[in-house]
Amino acid sequence: MASTSHQPDLYHIPRAQKDITRFVWTALGLFTLIVLASMWAATEYTAWALQWSPMLGKPMLAPAIYFPSDVLVWTWKYNSLEYGLAVMKVFENAHMIMGVGGLLSLLLPVALAFRRTRKAAGEKNDLHGSAHWAEPEEVEATGLLPNEKNAGGVFFGDYDDQYLRHAGPEHILAFAPTRSGKGVGIILPTLLSWKHSVLVNDIKGECWHFTAGWRSKALGQRCIKFDPANPGSARFNPLAEIRMDGNLIKDVQNIATMIVDPDGKGLNDHWAKTGFDLMTGIVLFVLLYDPIQDKSLATVQAILSDGGPIRELAEQLADASEGEEGGKRMEGSAAVMTAIRDTAHAMLNDGLADEFSAHGWRAAAQAAQSFLNKAANEASGVQSTALSFLSLYRDPIVAENTRGSDFTLESLMRQATSLYLVVSPSDKDRLKPLLRLILNQTVRRLTESMDFDASGGKSRYPHRLLLAIDEFPSLGKLDVFQEALAFIAGYGMKALLIVQDLSQLYAAYTKDESIISNCHIRIAYAPNKIETAELLSKMAGTATVEHTQRQYSGNRLAVVLQNVNTNEQIVSRPLLTADECMRLPPEDELVFVAGHAPIYAKKIIYYQDPEFAARCAIPAPKETGRGKD
Repeated sequence: MASTSHQPDLYHIPRAQKDITRFVWTALGLFTLIVLASMWAATEYTAWALQWSPMLGKPMLAPAIYFPSDVLVWTWKYNSLEYGLAVMKVFENAHMIMGVGGLLSLLLPVALAFRRTRKAAGEKNDLHGSAHWAEPEEVEATGLLPNEKNAGGVFFGDYDDQYLRHAGPEHILAFAPTRSGKGVGIILPTLLSWKHSVLVNDIKGECWHFTAGWRSKALGQRCIKFDPANPGSARFNPLAEIRMDGNLIKDVQNIATMIVDPDGKGLNDHWAKTGFDLMTGIVLFVLLYDPIQDKSLATVQAILSDGGPIRELAEQLADASEGEEGGKRMEGSAAVMTAIRDTAHAMLNDGLADEFSAHGWRAAAQAAQSFLNKAANEASGVQSTALSFLSLYRDPIVAENTRGSDFTLESLMRQATSLYLVVSPSDKDRLKPLLRLILNQTVRRLTESMDFDASGGKSRYPHRLLLAIDEFPSLGKLDVFQEALAFIAGYGMKALLIVQDLSQLYAAYTKDESIISNCHIRIAYAPNKIETAELLSKMAGTATVEHTQRQYSGNRLAVVLQNVNTNEQIVSRPLLTADECMRLPPEDELVFVAGHAPIYAKKIIYYQDPEFAARCAIPAPKETGRGKD
């Protein structure tokens, strides 16, 4: 079996410098060898040129191998005019051979030392850290450069005139301050290239205007514009997604949680918990009570407010209570809750409820009774708390747009669909609870089951879904996202989350957030806050650099300083300091891919690309998808 190294190829530390005496002995040995070889060559040449004359003496080894130093003895004896010019010429040539050898004996050790120095200087040194900007071949290894696998993926950068894109299941997080170009650099080019279904948080309606035309006409997708504050919007009723089966209680409780916890801070106080219980009961009643035709959150709000569709029934009960001997007329909410309780009991006692609706009727009755058991002041507080979370549905336009549904959440992945959640900045705060509810329902509904084959689990839907959420933390803490990011990729969903900075993310998810760690690719524009810059600096890592230190001594007025000492040092420094990060040029960006060196890239400006410009020029559909379920 071939041996394998157990050392990771993550960094390179220079080998320990060997003892300098070893090099000295090597150089001395090479010098001696060359000198002896040249002398021997000169000796043998002289013997050959003089025809191995007996005057040269007896060879060291027969027939004609002499001692290397014999040429020196012969020179002393015979290199004179007495033996003629021819003999002197022979010795002149012999001396030349020795001279060349002597020169080589000096040059070769010097060359060896130079080679040794160059090798040491060229050896990669990661003593203090191995951080570096990705080279072209390393960028290629990330799989972000154009190839068949990532065609039509998420576009987010430019490297050497090639778009950086990603179509894999992993999630993407972008740090992009306001007015930094995230729309033209990430969101719009992605929507003009992503070929699967998409749900996009379209704050200004810009995405619909520039991309719905191409997605509708070129891709043939169904494009839906859900703009709840606009009378012409497509409609979506969150209560229509509740299943009237064994999932009834679960679905209702999930919706009630999102309603009474609009900021994602948890049900931590008494009013939130009791409001949740009351909300659950009334939603169940609205869904199960057949005489109520408008099964929507607007109806839930109306019942909590003044009885709504069951006001007449509540008034009848109030009148009956007053007519009883010594009875006191029930007022307002008490009469409404009594009507709900009594109706639920009647359905259960008369056997009019099936197996699953019976659980719902029972829960509705218990919630109503729990409310009736409270003191008047406490009951009033619970009612006010629950009502405060439903004030949005007093808006007749919002109420109308949430009264019916023109699409289902499962249809987003059953057919190619582009859903634009359009909210104007002026309506962003008041519509936030509705958007949170839709996103929560989407993730929960589409991750309930998967299919399995020999390769493992896979999505049961034919289409993937990109969740492109701009200003992600502004929606408040979405626990379902923080929990589900780790596994929604297996259900065919991919998240593209955009935040302004780290503090915005921490404000919603605290410092214990897991959003960043669950995003395989992180993109960063020049940050405006030091906390984000420090994080990016740490993500870039520490590099090892050479530092030359010079010391001068002598009279400052002298023409030439007497002493100049140079010291080469290997030191560490961040690959990118926090202040350097904040000074990134407006056209540059950083790309961090798990398992790879950081990439220094350029931003995309989609309208400068003729292909993107042509795609965004296709006019958006006039229809919003209303009435086309």
